[in-house]
Amino acid sequence: EHFNYYSVDAALGHLVFSLKYDVIGDQEHLRLLLRTKSRSYHDVIPISCLTEFPNVVQMAKLVCEDVNVDRFYPVLYPKASRLIVTFDEHVISNNFKFGVIYQKLGQTSEEELFSTTEESPAFVEFLDFLGEKVQLQDFKGFRGGLDVTHGQTGTESVYCNFRNKEIMFHISTKLPYTEGDAQQLQRKRHIGNDIVAIVFQDENTPFVPDMIASNFLHAYVVVQAENACSDKTLYKVSVTARDDVPFFGPPLPNPAVFQKGPDFQAFLLTKLINAEYACYKAEKFAKLEERTRAALLETLYEELHLNSQSMMGLGAEEDKMENGGGGSSSFFESFKRVIRSRSQSMDAVGLSSKRQNTVTTSQSGSFGHHSPDIAKATGLSLLVPGKTSSRYGRRGSAIGIGTIEE
Repeated sequence: EHFNYYSVDAALGHLVFSLKYDVIGDQEHLRLLLRTKSRSYHDVIPISCLTEFPNVVQMAKLVCEDVNVDRFYPVLYPKASRLIVTFDEHVISNNFKFGVIYQKLGQTSEEELFSTTEESPAFVEFLDFLGEKVQLQDFKGFRGGLDVTHGQTGTESVYCNFRNKEIMFHISTKLPYTEGDAQQLQRKRHIGNDIVAIVFQDENTPFVPDMIASNFLHAYVVVQAENACSDKTLYKVSVTARDDVPFFGPPLPNPAVFQKGPDFQAFLLTKLINAEYACYKAEKFAKLEERTRAALLETLYEELHLNSQSMMGLGAEEDKMENGGGGSSSFFESFKRVIRSRSQSMDAVGLSSKRQNTVTTSQSGSFGHHSPDIAKATGLSLLVPGKTSSRYGRRGSAIGIGTIEE
C-alpha cells in the first residue's frame, strides 16, 4: 500500500511524494518517490540503515536534499492513485515509433534515400530480424501514426513488443511512393517527424545526418550488414546524434560488430529507446517537456489538495466548483488540455527551421573490411525519463537520467 503526500516548495515548486513499506528478502525497506516540476527522484532505503524512523519531510530529504518545506499534507482522496498514475504514465511512455531508412550504395541525398522502392535480400533479412511483419489493415496494437483503416500509409509495416513497450517502425520502402514527387513527402512526413531512426546499409557508404532536413530527428543508429543472408550474418553499428543530446547507453563495444540474434536485437532496441529518452533532454524538447510536466504537476497538486480538503469537510461544494474542481473527471480534462497544448507546441517546433544542427558521432567499430571480433550485448538497461535515483543511478552526461534494470 502506498501513502501519498503533497506540498509546495519555494524553489522546487509543487511536490507530490509517495512512499511504501516493503520487505525485500528478510530486510525491511522504504520505497520513496518524489515528483517535482523538473524530474522525479526515487530511492529504496533499508530501514536498518536509519538510526530513527524519519517523518515525511525527512524521508523526502533522503531522496532530494534540496527539499525545504515545513510539512507534507496527506492525500485523503480515494481516487488519488489513479490521478498520480496518470501523471506518471505521461512521463514514462510505453509506445515508440522509429524510422528505418534503407540507404543503397552511393546514395548521398535525401531525395535518393526516400525514392528507393526495392528492398535488397539483406534489408529484408534485417526487417525480419527487427520485428514482426504486420498488416496495417485493422491492426490493433500501437500504430505509430500509421493508417490502419484506409490504407493511406501502405499495407504493411514492422512491429514488436519489447519489455512491455510497443514499437512501430516507419519503413522508408513500405511507406507510399508517389510518382513525380522528388521529395517523397508521404514518406518523409512520418520518418521526418520521428526523433530516432535506423539507417540500414548493404555496403559501406557514407551517411551524413545533414542529408535529411528535419527538425525532429535528433539521433541515428547506422547498421551495416556483413555476410548477409547466411548463418554468420554480422551487423556493424555506429551512432550519431546532435551535439545537445547527452550520452545514452548501452555503450558500443570496440569494435561494434554484432552477430545476428536475440542478444543484438535486445541491444539495438534498448539503444533506440534510450536514444529517444536522451533526445528529450536536447534543448528543443527539454524546455517544452519541462513546461508540460510543470503544468501537469500543478494540476495534479490542485486536484489532490481540493479533494483531500473536501474529504475532511473543509471545502464547500460551491468552493470546489468555483475553483475548477469536481473530482477526477476535471483532472483528466485538464490533463487533455495540457497535452493538446504540448502537441501544438511540438508542431510549432517543427516549423521553426529547415536544417538540423551539427551532429556528433559516438564511438563505433571500424567500418573497414577486417575480420572483426563479435561484440556481446550485456548489462542492458532502459533509461527512465525525468526520473533520477538519488544514490544509485548513474548520471548521463551530467543531466540526471537514472538507469533502471528491467
